Amino acid sequence: MLRMEIRPGMAGDFERVWREVGDSVTSHPANLGQWLSRGAEEEDIYYIVSDWVDERQFREFETSDRHLRHREKLHPYRSGGSMTTMHVVAHLDGAGAPR
Repeated sequence: MLRMEIRPGMAGDFERVWREVGDSVTSHPANLGQWLSRGAEEEDIYYIVSDWVDERQFREFETSDRHLRHREKLHPYRSGGSMTTMHVVAHLDGAGAPR
């Protein structure tokens, strides 16, 4: 999960560019999907969750020229942030989930 702090006043442009360049991540054969969420309590804070087949293939992508070009397009909007990798250990469907 990537936490991105976006420069004030640039959120709309950041969201637009994120959608435009997202296929550079999601078209990778090992990528299972990617989600962009905005913090409800912190202005200009976004969270990007990217799901990968395994960490090895994610790390290969992360150091690729393809990823570097992707980052260069989003970097002008970013003022800070952090990243963490995680492994899902459990999942429970909620009552509203499709059956």
